[in-house]
Amino acid sequence: MASFGRFIRLALGAFALLLLVVAVPASAQQVNPTASSVKEQQLLQEFNRIQGRVSIPDQRSGVLEQPQGREWREFRNVTLRWIGGIAILGMIAAIVIFYLTVGMVRLEAGRSGRTIVRFNAFERFVHWLTATCFIVLAISGLNITFGRPLLLPLIGFEAFSEWSQWAKFAHNYLSFPFTLGVILIFLMWIGGNIPNKVDVEWAKRGGGLIGHDHPPAYRFNGGQKMIYWIVVIGGGLVATSGYALMFPFYGTGIEGMQMAQIVHSIVAVLFVAAMIAHIYIGTIGMEGAFEAMGSGEVDVNWAREHHRLWLDEQNARTGPNDGQPQPATAAAE
Repeated sequence: MASFGRFIRLALGAFALLLLVVAVPASAQQVNPTASSVKEQQLLQEFNRIQGRVSIPDQRSGVLEQPQGREWREFRNVTLRWIGGIAILGMIAAIVIFYLTVGMVRLEAGRSGRTIVRFNAFERFVHWLTATCFIVLAISGLNITFGRPLLLPLIGFEAFSEWSQWAKFAHNYLSFPFTLGVILIFLMWIGGNIPNKVDVEWAKRGGGLIGHDHPPAYRFNGGQKMIYWIVVIGGGLVATSGYALMFPFYGTGIEGMQMAQIVHSIVAVLFVAAMIAHIYIGTIGMEGAFEAMGSGEVDVNWAREHHRLWLDEQNARTGPNDGQPQPATAAAE
């Protein structure tokens, strides 16, 4: 009798297993890993995101896949490094070639011994505030893109981690005075940086960087106006996109964060390349140029060669003095 009961149980189990096999669709019985992976890739390509429904307040947690993240990672790890490397190293190479072939732009008339005020103390303060913050921001920002492949192998993991942490703090906090400086620069010098016909002629004549030509210019020549608008527009873009990254998901989703990072990084590396050229011209590239932002005063002959129209305006306000050195008797008086 006991053996008959075991037989009944085995028969019922076999019957149940048969029903299960029949109930499962044929497609589910066949597993093809290759076909499954192909379908997954097609799904990722056809949909912007794979998103489910969640009951918690943060609806962003329902996003399971965001395929644009792969494109963003490729941009950050490959494309951006190429853009930054070509822009920055290309600018440095161009400057070196120019310096070796042309050299420093000298004062042809020599120094007159007389100076004229070009920038007052407040203007110089704003300039150096913005410039100092920019240099720190540039170095700390470039560390994010190039630090791991270039700096990490040289100093090791522990030192690189410590440096990167302090660089991040400096990058975040110095962004505020930098933004203030950009705003003040825009307000201070907007009146003198509106492009005009004089700038077109200045550009046609190469800005006086080559040869002995000295095209006339007002307080800011065509090149300086270009730098001004790079600072204002570029600074505005990196500040706006940077604050979007510093305070994530306030008014934007993950796609907005990715776009902000792309804008921030591209504008930043181009900004750095442009400022390298600006620093070169303002230091070893042109004789007497650094004095404008150093002491605030420039030699009269420097003003006549590079900003003759501005010097004429200044002389018209102060009197008929044409900027020529005064006789010894007049100087003694």
